[in-house]
Amino acid sequence: MHALYLVIPTLCVMAIAYRYYSAFIAAKVMVLDDTRKTPAHTKYDGSNYYPTSRWVLFGHHFAAIAGSGPLIGPVLAAQFGWAPGFLWLLAGVVLAGAVHDSVTLWASTRRGGRSLAEIARSEIGSVAGITAVIAVLFILIVALAGLGIVVVNALAESAWGMFTISMTIPIAFFMGFHMFVWRKGQVKEATVIGVVLMLLAVVFGKNVAESSIAPWFILTKHQITAALAVYAFVASVIPMWMLLTPRGYLSTYMKIGTILLLVVGVAVANPTLEAPAFSQFIGGGGPVIAGPLFPFVFVTIACGAVSGFHALISSGTTPKMVDVETDIRPVGYLGMLFEGLVGVMALIAAASLHPGDYFAINVADPTVFAALNIPMVNVEQLGREVGENVIGRSGGAVSLALGMAQIFANIPGMKALLSYWYHFAIMFEALFILTTIDSGTRVGRFLLQEAGGRVWKQWGDTNWMPSALISTGLMVLGWGYFIWTGSITTIWPLFGVANQLLASVALAVGTTIIINLGRQKYAWVTLTPLVFLATTTLTAGYMSIRDNFWPLTLRADPALRIQGYVDSIATAIMMVCAIVIFASAIRRWIKVLSGKSPALELAEA
Repeated sequence: MHALYLVIPTLCVMAIAYRYYSAFIAAKVMVLDDTRKTPAHTKYDGSNYYPTSRWVLFGHHFAAIAGSGPLIGPVLAAQFGWAPGFLWLLAGVVLAGAVHDSVTLWASTRRGGRSLAEIARSEIGSVAGITAVIAVLFILIVALAGLGIVVVNALAESAWGMFTISMTIPIAFFMGFHMFVWRKGQVKEATVIGVVLMLLAVVFGKNVAESSIAPWFILTKHQITAALAVYAFVASVIPMWMLLTPRGYLSTYMKIGTILLLVVGVAVANPTLEAPAFSQFIGGGGPVIAGPLFPFVFVTIACGAVSGFHALISSGTTPKMVDVETDIRPVGYLGMLFEGLVGVMALIAAASLHPGDYFAINVADPTVFAALNIPMVNVEQLGREVGENVIGRSGGAVSLALGMAQIFANIPGMKALLSYWYHFAIMFEALFILTTIDSGTRVGRFLLQEAGGRVWKQWGDTNWMPSALISTGLMVLGWGYFIWTGSITTIWPLFGVANQLLASVALAVGTTIIINLGRQKYAWVTLTPLVFLATTTLTAGYMSIRDNFWPLTLRADPALRIQGYVDSIATAIMMVCAIVIFASAIRRWIKVLSGKSPALELAEA
């Protein structure tokens, strides 16, 4: 099986979906109207509420939503073979993920940029609103931990990778001041300078790794976790234009450019998919994901098909920067389609590795790998060529980078640049993750401030520094704890369940809005993916507690026991909150559809 047989259908289906299905949703479900003033204009403050041009906002939004999920989820799901992941990525992104993102962005933009929890309270009821706050906070913390641990594993003990990623921060600061202060409006000029500087950071990273200052950039996993926490804290309290917007915009060029380059590389090299269509682990017992294909392929792939985390961005930073309503369609729907394309390309990169090499990289315990009795083919040689130890580097990031590097290196004239391609891919992955973590932390800060503002009005002022600092600190401590104490095998299943439950909650809120507005004949647009996601995710949550988390509480190691209790309780809380919200939403639907409660034509006021 050659990769082009997956790439060409993917591009065709996505193009048709954007041209026709997203246009239908924009015209009939959301009824986008450019004569309405958006919150970026009505609440303009120069910091959080800031009208932003369509493609710069697309860059910020895509950078914020495209974390490690679309990269790592498909790579881990390749354990089941390439076919299950591919089918879900393509169907999920068109019918669920892109719908979820655009409807949530529309709902928040129409409601002053309010958060998902606040929208749930106003549209469904106070019980759902309070429950949504609890659920979103739990889910957001777990999601950020799931995203963060990938970059920690990828950059640990790598001076080249750490230097390159570190340089993106001052580059983003420079771009922010260049675009918004020194040369206001000169976006193209800042873009060219930023992209060139970022590529130079990759090239000179090798020199740094071979120099006397290399030890400065060789950090342990705990040191990287601490550095990540400091970065996210600072990024979430300073003005958006200073770091988040330019970093997101810059990284989007790298992200989309790299994916398109990967598409070209696949077209030229047309690699063979070494992974089988369906592996021997579809019934469970795999060394990467222990559970069976159903339901774990859905919660493992997560973001590439549909992601609840996107609802937090679509009701967090992005709606506060929408210039006109018709921008919602390309930012929300098209942005998610690109993330689906990222997922498909990540799956192809992983599936192009020989199964023995794939498992040698992604199974941390050598005894577990030996028991598979699947021989390595060329992973040791690849490790020597890229200058890194790649065996036992679980988490998906390293195997993805190697798969991408192999595809790029097979382009004529590129073979000698394998090590550069590998580290470029590592930077590419880390950029995905960091731009999600900083935006996610800021969204969490807004949510805590919004919730606290109902008790103390001053606390709800997003520009009041004491509230901003404390709320941000609480968020960072929350996700930092899970990264500090967990591993990819425990955090990723927890992340997958949390992420898909949040997507289900957002779809339930979206369905309620559509019904409240009297547009119930279009409710199937969000209701269909909601039913599917709720079923698969609640099943996966129950199985995760039963088979993965609760058994840890029986271990002799006290740290593992605590982790087992925390993971089990967190999953149970998220599931209960989701069920409460679903029940409240159904109750609201019945009232409106039965005529006991009128449709709210002014719900968008």
